Amino acid sequence: MAGFLRPRCKSHDRRRDFTNLSSNNYTLPLYDYPLWWVACSYDLFMYTGDVDYITKYYPNLVKVLDTFYPSTTDSSTGLLDKRLGVTGGYGDYAFLPRNGPVTYYNALYVIALDNAASMARYLGHESDASRWSARARNVSAAMDSLFDTSAGAFYDGICGDVPCQTHAQDGNSLSIVSGVANSTRAKSILSYLSINNARPYGNSFYDNDVIGPFSQRVYAFISYFEIEARFKTGLADSALEEIRRLYGWMSTHDPGITTWEGIGPDGTPYEDGFTSMAHGWGTGVVPALTNYILGVMPSGPGFSTWSVKPFPGDVKWAKGRVPTPKGPINVGWTRDATGFFLSVTGPLGTKGVVSIPVENGTVFYDSMIVDGRMDNGYMSMAVEGGGTHSFTVRYEV
Repeated sequence: MAGFLRPRCKSHDRRRDFTNLSSNNYTLPLYDYPLWWVACSYDLFMYTGDVDYITKYYPNLVKVLDTFYPSTTDSSTGLLDKRLGVTGGYGDYAFLPRNGPVTYYNALYVIALDNAASMARYLGHESDASRWSARARNVSAAMDSLFDTSAGAFYDGICGDVPCQTHAQDGNSLSIVSGVANSTRAKSILSYLSINNARPYGNSFYDNDVIGPFSQRVYAFISYFEIEARFKTGLADSALEEIRRLYGWMSTHDPGITTWEGIGPDGTPYEDGFTSMAHGWGTGVVPALTNYILGVMPSGPGFSTWSVKPFPGDVKWAKGRVPTPKGPINVGWTRDATGFFLSVTGPLGTKGVVSIPVENGTVFYDSMIVDGRMDNGYMSMAVEGGGTHSFTVRYEV
């Protein structure tokens, strides 16, 4: 198992998807892709520590967040609105006929603003960071108006002058990943998706066909964010169930590989023979398992600081090496009826936080009983890189 950028940063190999692409005498501007560029730049920064890249393109980032998207914001609601400015003819990753204050665009906006604020703070641009963080909180609060209390999930956008009676996987999942949805709403949303979107070959990215024939279509790209949301909400078992259903289907159907671009009705390739079967959109299982089952994530640029927090679910063991600019992070853990056993080795000159699932057990650190900060069933301890740290949780019987 190795470390990879998240799949949100692997979708740009679709030649038709580049913003302002000219092909067959038409242009195809995409409303969401500048936000994905900000988010992907943040991932690049965190995984590689490439300060030169961020410094070079920082002026572009400022224009994206302080010029373009404000020009498409409804001043009365504080939300991005896909009817304003130049957006009327814009598409998105799936060419969906969405309009108005769309949940997906706004949740992604919150992620981009928070990611940009983190990069700005590192570069010393405190005023930018404060402005973007404040705007992210304002957009997050304004999104309350998009929540369908009768369904327990966010609407997709508007149809005419009223909310479309449909709920999309992308916006609802990103509302959780971004922190827009609190824990109560997150559990409600994920329950709704489990009940209404589950298919034998994964979870569809719409619950019905109000805006198009999408209720039987599955995108592994968007499913990654639902899987991530399940891990973040503490629902590891349901995240693993969705992984097994989605990737299990692809692995057991022609051509027997797990990188389909999309799955259509009855589990067939969604664009028949024109469907890419070797697509970056299908790779989300790799970061999902690395970040949440093995548990390794960067918390500082270039893994200068990092965290290890496994979400085991029903998995019995995991072992992997995550490459970083300063050297690998090696993690191995096992669990049985007696306890949970975790070993972590980080690079010299780095610092980490290790979070151990306690499950009402006694925690030993290098054979010594320890007390640490407890949060939602985890005990967390700060560690230094350059050595191996061993943790054992002995279950009480």
